[in-house]
Amino acid sequence: MRRYILLLIAVLCAITASAQQALLSGKITDKNGAVIPFVSIYIRNSTYGTTANENGIYQFKLAPGTYKIIYRSVGYTEKIEEVTIAGQDQQHNVQMADEQFNTDRVSESYRKNRDAADTIIKQVIKKRRYYMEEATSFSCAVYIKGVQRLLSVPKSMIGQEVQKTLDLDSNGRGILYQSESLSEYNFQKPNKIREITIANRMAGQNTAFGYKKASDLQANFYENVFTIPGLASRGFVSPIASYGPQFYNYKLLGTSVENGHTIDKIHITPKHAHGQYFQGDIYIVEGDWRVYSVDFFVDNKVSNLNLVDTLSIRQQYIAITDSVWMPASTQYNFKGAVLGFKFGGYYAAVYNNYKINPTFPDGFFTGEILKVDTVANTKKPNYWAETRPIPLTAFEERDYKKKDAIAEYQKTDKYLDSLQHHKNHINYPGYLIFGYAASNKSKRDSLYIFPFIQTFYYNTVEGFGINAKASYIRTIDDFHSLTITPAVRYGFSNKIFSANVAGEYLNDPFHAAKFYADFGSDVLDLNNVGTRSLYFNTLSTLLSENNYVKYYRSHYGDFGYQREVANGVLLKGGLSYSSRSQLYNTSFSKFKDIKGREFTSNNPLAPPGTPPDDHSFLFPDNQALVFNASALFTFDQRYETRPTGKFNLKSKYPMLKVNYRKGFKNILGSDVDYDFASVDISQDQIQVGLSGYSSFKISGGGFINNNKLYYMDYNHFLGNQGTTFDPTYVGSFHFLPFYTYSTNGAFLEAHYQHNFAGSLFNHIPLLRKAKLEEIIGANYLTTKNNRNYREFYIGVQRLIFRVDYGISYAGDKKYLQGFRIFYGIR
Repeated sequence: MRRYILLLIAVLCAITASAQQALLSGKITDKNGAVIPFVSIYIRNSTYGTTANENGIYQFKLAPGTYKIIYRSVGYTEKIEEVTIAGQDQQHNVQMADEQFNTDRVSESYRKNRDAADTIIKQVIKKRRYYMEEATSFSCAVYIKGVQRLLSVPKSMIGQEVQKTLDLDSNGRGILYQSESLSEYNFQKPNKIREITIANRMAGQNTAFGYKKASDLQANFYENVFTIPGLASRGFVSPIASYGPQFYNYKLLGTSVENGHTIDKIHITPKHAHGQYFQGDIYIVEGDWRVYSVDFFVDNKVSNLNLVDTLSIRQQYIAITDSVWMPASTQYNFKGAVLGFKFGGYYAAVYNNYKINPTFPDGFFTGEILKVDTVANTKKPNYWAETRPIPLTAFEERDYKKKDAIAEYQKTDKYLDSLQHHKNHINYPGYLIFGYAASNKSKRDSLYIFPFIQTFYYNTVEGFGINAKASYIRTIDDFHSLTITPAVRYGFSNKIFSANVAGEYLNDPFHAAKFYADFGSDVLDLNNVGTRSLYFNTLSTLLSENNYVKYYRSHYGDFGYQREVANGVLLKGGLSYSSRSQLYNTSFSKFKDIKGREFTSNNPLAPPGTPPDDHSFLFPDNQALVFNASALFTFDQRYETRPTGKFNLKSKYPMLKVNYRKGFKNILGSDVDYDFASVDISQDQIQVGLSGYSSFKISGGGFINNNKLYYMDYNHFLGNQGTTFDPTYVGSFHFLPFYTYSTNGAFLEAHYQHNFAGSLFNHIPLLRKAKLEEIIGANYLTTKNNRNYREFYIGVQRLIFRVDYGISYAGDKKYLQGFRIFYGIR
């Protein structure tokens, strides 16, 4: 609280001071009068500055006095102008000259048959680690502005409706989305971050990617691998990485003197035709051997990029102290095309008011890397007009006004009624696969009806059936919501009717706290981890005569609660009671007979060759009272706090989950008596240098006591039978039968997968253009009374489509091999 009071006082002081300041503004052009966009402008011997907009217009407020103002832009000679502010607004236009570099040193190195750039880069690499660690901590103010534009639309699609919807001119150009944010950014070695967003503004629809956090644009080329969030699955080799000379050619273009420093301009090109490499120029401060500025780009001709075709990165460093330099500005420019639609835009960051090695109070860094102030999204246009360092262009200002007006209109009852009617109109092809969603105009109440492919089904136990399921969500306020999901199910062959309802009450989104309960009757899978969906089981049963899934009947009720009791510690516990009975096949319909294939018994333990109408004993009717609990530990958990809740981010460390189940005997007639415990260790998308990312999961455990339990109480595994599979979860198998390895004893399973993210196919022209991702993996399982099971696979993936080929072994014998496919439907 004390910190926020001090912040409020600082803001009030700034507002008071701003009344005594004058606005310095102007236009920056080259010698021919053409505007120079995004020039970095800052006050000499200070950390206060700004950036010109794309029209070369700049502005910032200064108290009365005389200042030496530095204007810097890649490709132009740095310019220092002395300006006196007398108390009134002042316009100061600047003309910048093209950069001039002395090439004597280049000629000398050419005569000696070597390139001085190699020597310079070696010096920079020697000091790379020093510059990464010279500031153990810092804080600064960061302003980020982003604009996404549509540059052109296919002529066949330019119509009045498209122009009106996207607010385009007659040439198909317009702003799709723009945003700006103002934050306080704090950093401490080795990787502690805390950012407080003071103000946020957005207009339009973000169609691709975005950078709203200061940490998203912390471009540090001193790191060996440079990552571009959202645009590339693999990292890029920094030109000044410790192993940079293995991947880049360097050429000295010349030297110049800027602000008392000798600057070397070095051109970099990749040594290899394809890979995650930069191209462009890097400017080095000679003697100090530090980065002065960069002007790099990456494109799809050399590298694998997602969403865009080209991306350029420009960055300017300034001296904060005699020994510490930090970025004054960073800018990402991008262009791309999708289905004939050409788009482009930029994200620009301005860094101000650096404090080097400040003393942070104890407990300041808690894992909360971003906190969005509760009023950040409520700032009015006049606040931004007074605060933003990069002035809006006339086009951007018009776009803001128009979209603000549209946003206000969209809050009216007339619009909301019309929108509700339009959005709630049912799309039957969409309902078939994705279901149907509807909401009222306040969005407080919403309804979702599950898709038809999961509603109408067939299996050999129930025959053809209906499984009608819907979900109703009531949003009480920003912090509380209630979800109720009723379902009814009827099998026309066995004539069993089931009805149940599940409920969930979210009561604290800042601690992932919720109550849940469900009760009723249902026909359930004997493998409680999951096998095939109703849709895929229907297809395999009718078309392939493979009735993979085995069912039983249950009348049940359960309730539970979960809560994050500390950052990174999520506890969950529940109690359930159920009455279970065995079911048998009652229907044997199929589209055609397949030679050598026949339906199997609904008893998964029945031996091969057992007739499909088998009524062999699997378990007696029984009751079970079971307590289950889990504790999930996420080490070094980082998270964002927004006005609507806490949002956890992926940790760089593995997660640990401890699970426990206990069956109580002779309570409420319960027949079970067992204790089960297991431990899971997993981590997803571990970056492996330039070679993509890996994921793994290891689970082990068993029954401490198995005095009395039934087949559905066993520990089951996420197997797969059939051609399709679900690769979205690393802990699944490709060929493991659903029930064979289910155990009432100890078990150990392990899963590993590596996605090369195109690093191999990138060297093959035809495959490179397809942007396929190469995948390898292995799965292992051992259980009581079963031979060790292993499988190995390779695959290719593009977006939601994936094809794997694998081979599996049960003990020393080959079990199955073949293809598995995934196309987005589970």
